[in-house]
Amino acid sequence: MAPRTSALPGGLLALAIGAFGIGLTEFVIMGLLPQVAADFAVSESVAGWLISGYALSVAVGGVALTAAVTRLRRKPVLLGLMVLFIAGNLLSALSGDYATMLAGRIVAALRHGAFFGIGAVVAAGLVPPARRAGAIAMMFAGLTVANVLGVPFGTFLGQHFGWRSTFWAITGIGVLALAGLALLVPGRGPATDAATGGGLRGELRAFTRAQVWFSLVVTVLGFGGMFGAFTYIAYTLTEVSGFATGTVPWLLVLFGVGLFAGNLAGGRAADRSLSTTLVTVLAVLTLVLVGFALTAASPALTVVALVLMGAFGFATVPPLQMRIMRYAHEAPTLASGANIAAFNLGNALGAWIGGLTIGAGLGFTAPIWAGAALTLLGLAVLLVAERAARHTRHDPTPAPRDLAGATR
Repeated sequence: MAPRTSALPGGLLALAIGAFGIGLTEFVIMGLLPQVAADFAVSESVAGWLISGYALSVAVGGVALTAAVTRLRRKPVLLGLMVLFIAGNLLSALSGDYATMLAGRIVAALRHGAFFGIGAVVAAGLVPPARRAGAIAMMFAGLTVANVLGVPFGTFLGQHFGWRSTFWAITGIGVLALAGLALLVPGRGPATDAATGGGLRGELRAFTRAQVWFSLVVTVLGFGGMFGAFTYIAYTLTEVSGFATGTVPWLLVLFGVGLFAGNLAGGRAADRSLSTTLVTVLAVLTLVLVGFALTAASPALTVVALVLMGAFGFATVPPLQMRIMRYAHEAPTLASGANIAAFNLGNALGAWIGGLTIGAGLGFTAPIWAGAALTLLGLAVLLVAERAARHTRHDPTPAPRDLAGATR
């Protein structure tokens, strides 16, 4: 019995490979932007739309595309989304002008939120109820590995063989993920949410619950605080901590190691106690950001703070995703996709507020202080939500059958 309980379902590996490709697509462009801008003869600000346009498309697709497929079986949907991923990156690799490149980025981004939203439900359905947050963490581990290993390698590949070579490599990863999903993710049974939650109408009904909205707000604020601090981290490292520009990529690898470890630890902890994990992680993340802001002038303490910020920042992801799925358990797909959109909305909010603080002349530690404030606000909202949940009769814990058809 023990080996069977601890065995890692092959479908989780396929989902993690897909997540790795997505993370690589989203973040590797940052290191290749000067090459792309020069190749297409566009300004840096125009080239920046390859990043901001991607993020906006993720937020839109996370809700709209997920809503459009609620009556379809999840495995075929995942396969279709991966085909879109391949097509978008192939279009980018073959693009002869900036408009085509941007179109490829948008096509790849539109399926980003839906893949993670539906994939989280599928991952949870591949394991027993007590291991669902850990399974979600395993899928998101692909995203963290992309930051630790994929982005540096993709940047190296693009710098030495041209930026198109990176997108050819990402296309190949997409093909590998597609094959893994087809072979390893079970696909038996009837349509999922059409059978259990009444299709789109059933999915939308979940948004009548206050706890679902509480979850979305906590995601925006809690994760947005960390990302707002991270957005301008290169300036903090060079202008405040005194690191040379050439050391920044290696320091970001340390941040990525924190992401990877925190993601897995957060998933395991959430399986033991979801509420306690979220409250603890957000509280510690707030303290880490405050400590970072106070000690950023110390190179040694900055290194420690980077790892801790990555660890506790990404330790929020599995429990945040699990929380909204728990409160929308009869029809979790659209709510899960909406939470992925909320992560990206938090990214945009944190980066915008951080930019305002720098523009106001408050210095390069100001985004970290702003991030701490956002995370603290997210913690306050969570505490209100947990108090409200204790005073209701609704038991949010899904019955074993609620996610049993998650792979179908």
